[in-house]
Amino acid sequence: MASDIANHGAAPLSAKVVGSFAYLTVKDRMPTILTKVIDTIHRSKNKFFEEYGEEGFEAEKKAISFLSKLRNEVQTDKPILELTDGLRDVDSWNQYLQRHQTVQGGKEAVSWFKSPWLYVECYMYRRIQEAIWLNPPINEFDVFNEGKTQSFFESQQATIALCTYLETLKKDKDGLSKNQLFDNFIKLLQVSLWGNKCDLSISAGQENSQKDSPIEALPNLKPFILVNDSDMVWAALTASKCTAVSGKRVDIVLDNAGFELVTDLVLADFLVSFSLASEVHFHGKSFPWFVSDVTAKDFEWIIRQTMAANHMWMSKSGVQWKQYLKDGVWSYHDHPFWTQPHEFCDMAVDAPDLYAKLKEANLVLFKGDLNYRKLTGDRDWDFTVDFDTVLRGFEPSPLCSLRTLKANVQVGLQPGQGEKLSSQEPNWMTSGKYAVIQFHGPHLEE
Repeated sequence: MASDIANHGAAPLSAKVVGSFAYLTVKDRMPTILTKVIDTIHRSKNKFFEEYGEEGFEAEKKAISFLSKLRNEVQTDKPILELTDGLRDVDSWNQYLQRHQTVQGGKEAVSWFKSPWLYVECYMYRRIQEAIWLNPPINEFDVFNEGKTQSFFESQQATIALCTYLETLKKDKDGLSKNQLFDNFIKLLQVSLWGNKCDLSISAGQENSQKDSPIEALPNLKPFILVNDSDMVWAALTASKCTAVSGKRVDIVLDNAGFELVTDLVLADFLVSFSLASEVHFHGKSFPWFVSDVTAKDFEWIIRQTMAANHMWMSKSGVQWKQYLKDGVWSYHDHPFWTQPHEFCDMAVDAPDLYAKLKEANLVLFKGDLNYRKLTGDRDWDFTVDFDTVLRGFEPSPLCSLRTLKANVQVGLQPGQGEKLSSQEPNWMTSGKYAVIQFHGPHLEE
């Protein structure tokens, strides 16, 4: 770990504070998610038996037993345990646990309610993966697939509206002035931002889809964007840093599957179609994570479903996206770092290969709440602290966080802005009602 866990200028959020959102998450939301996972596996037992016979039936029982024990560990604040499944990230996770134990000086065990919320929440999802992986032949089962699939299908009308809007823009491609191009970029950036409201981990797996036209909703949502650095994102995109040889690359660090992923794909299509980017790299998770996060299977599935849609413009979008992947204009990547508890300021040391890759981008978009928590260290910062400051040296390329607020961390606000919101709406930081487009742009002058 490049940085001292205990000394970053603000205390990590944790469930130590009774009544805090971190406390309520560990006490209520996380056990609820585990209960839903157990239920999903149990409801799939006939499917497992049909596919794998008695072996599948036994694997189901063992996985449920493992997860029931895990739920009890959370609820009774048991010590965090080392991972045992032998996957490639085990050593990194276990070393991270040892570091936390060292920071606490051996005085008390690293446990669910006493340790940083970011760490224990990430750890829970890694333990769910362990429960599945240790029980072949069901070790490839995605316990969250059902909800992600449902979210996509329930957002069909919004997806159709968005694909139709994109294809209409493309038809008038040469007729758009620079100002019109800018206006449409801002709209699709904000659509991608608000797509982040469709998050199944914050709703503990409850239905959370987009049903209305996302473009038409934008004017009503604009007042809820607390920090809006859209102009700076546009400046980064249109800066002269690219060359004829290398082109211009945008990386999108994905968050949720379902409709949010559609908004990201539409934005990426727009960037390529209007020569704002020559290539787009998508970064997803290497296993099911935080209920609705994108995996490679989710990414491929969404494109297949879009291609197969019974709607001309939606289907045309899907065919185009498939072609982008085939031509290498788009590419999907995952890396173990994205499914670890590290703050991003540690990436340069803990995942130097990934950091080097992000340095090749002209702009990196970080989607969603968890990425924001990792950018800021998930700490109890003052509302007015600069976004640049809390990144603590993490600046591989110009970067932007597109995030709807679902956790008690927010920086870069105007003096009094956070306090006013707190007095008017006590849950403004966790409701998903508010959002930020926050930019940090190192090297732009080079």
